[in-house]
Amino acid sequence: MDLPDIIGFTQRAVLFHRLRSGLTALGIAIGVAAVVILTSMGEGVNQFMAAEFSQFGANNIFITPGKTETIGFGGPGMLNTQRPLTIEDAEAISHLPYIIDSISERVGTSEVEANDRVRNTMVVGSGPGMLEVMSLTLQSGQFLPVDDQISPRALAVIGSTIEEDLYPGKSALGDRIRIGGSRYRIVGVLAPKGPMMGMNPDESVIIPTARAMELYNANTLMDIIVRYREDAPVNEVVANIRRLLLARHGLEDFTILTQQQMMEVLDNILGVMTMAVAALGSISLFVGGVGIFTIMTIAVRERTQEIGLLRSVGSTRQQIQQLFLAESVVLASMGGVLGLVLGGGLVLFLGSVFENLPVRLSLPYVIAAELVSVAIGLIAGVVPASAAAKLDPLEALRAE
Repeated sequence: MDLPDIIGFTQRAVLFHRLRSGLTALGIAIGVAAVVILTSMGEGVNQFMAAEFSQFGANNIFITPGKTETIGFGGPGMLNTQRPLTIEDAEAISHLPYIIDSISERVGTSEVEANDRVRNTMVVGSGPGMLEVMSLTLQSGQFLPVDDQISPRALAVIGSTIEEDLYPGKSALGDRIRIGGSRYRIVGVLAPKGPMMGMNPDESVIIPTARAMELYNANTLMDIIVRYREDAPVNEVVANIRRLLLARHGLEDFTILTQQQMMEVLDNILGVMTMAVAALGSISLFVGGVGIFTIMTIAVRERTQEIGLLRSVGSTRQQIQQLFLAESVVLASMGGVLGLVLGGGLVLFLGSVFENLPVRLSLPYVIAAELVSVAIGLIAGVVPASAAAKLDPLEALRAE
């Protein structure tokens, strides 16, 4: 019995029991489809977050209040500092070598009122450098001008959606907007940008940092974002910032993160998440493997006489084993291909219908899912195939 005979025998065995073969392959298909869909979601989130960070360029440094024990994103909740981050800290950092600009930030949510209309929106306290650091553009007017950072004028820049909501059909430039009991003159309107890093500039109002700290009764900045020259040595820039803040604070009660570090942390987190969801999908593959094992065990019992006949005409035990292993692998491969078609088709469909849904096919996981399905078929068929090969020819021919 040569290879063409084995292929022909396997093909006839699979086609003869179409329903059973189809259901067995379906078990593997569901597992492969689950792996493809879940890993595509993980890969989509990974690429989405990478694209969000890339909007700012790669030469930013983030400084947050509080000292973290391990690398993390920090944030307003980490306020275990002896001294808060201040506007003066940001101003001092901006004068260091290689620094293009630094902005101090304080963010909150408030009710804004203008043109006899009211809406709740995000209020961002920032400085003149925000336009370049955050890669924003203006639709009309100007951005916050260079001013006294401690006692700035009551000026505001609004997002394009805010202008549409509060000033439908007309320009907001020069008008007054009320925020928390204070009036601000609108000097600029941002061009549409879309959501970025948890905020949407289109639906935000930007005012000077000192005004935002007063509005929210805060004594510390949420963070300081530093933009440095692309040709600058990053380690030296970070060391300069650390030395400056240590001299001003007396101890390291702050966290400095480069954008590269944040991306590495993000990649690690998303990588673990993708592997976790792939493991969840693999449970379905395991269940499909159990199904193949069960079906092949039943097949050996049902085809005992067939095995005896093959042995009686000269087939060796190794050839009998190969026949059943081949059938098991074919069933798993069929399920794997079907799963790739189902999972890949669903991912492409979701990506085309929901443009904002972060789903991307992950080729390494797709290939791994198919290889694992074949391996599962091989492993699940070993015991039944061995059992078939060990049957005594005469006893097998007598079986009913």
